[in-house]
Amino acid sequence: MAAKKRAARPAARQQWTPSQVVDLAMAHDLAELEVESAGLRVRVVRRHASAAAPGALPQAEAVERAAEAVSGTVTIEAPMVGTFYRATSPEAPPFVGEGDTIKEGQTLCIIEAMKLMNEIESKLSGRIVKILVENAQPVEFGQPLFLVEPRH
Repeated sequence: MAAKKRAARPAARQQWTPSQVVDLAMAHDLAELEVESAGLRVRVVRRHASAAAPGALPQAEAVERAAEAVSGTVTIEAPMVGTFYRATSPEAPPFVGEGDTIKEGQTLCIIEAMKLMNEIESKLSGRIVKILVENAQPVEFGQPLFLVEPRH
């Protein structure tokens, strides 16, 4: 009797979130990375500081200098690549403004990534000293968004 040949089963596929793809690109210092899984394709293209205009400060360095000028502040950074929005719609009031007191867990902004609206919450209580990004502007992973004076 001939042995039956088993049908090859596809290996289990890794499910990637957009933020995991960005983390992977950053961890391995990749200029570009594209991952497709379960019908979702995520493509990350990083701009390096060397690609900036001659004499221009990289974004993080410029903000770091601003933070040094406002000592005692904490920088809240973008947890993902996307488009920064200060409010739920153009007609709605912004979530926060400069000088506002915030609480831990309070929504500060929305970052739209791949047609998903991601509410970005504060990890600390304090006062918004400076909003570093204009409404409806693209942001990169790790880009500083807010300077916050922590309150204990």
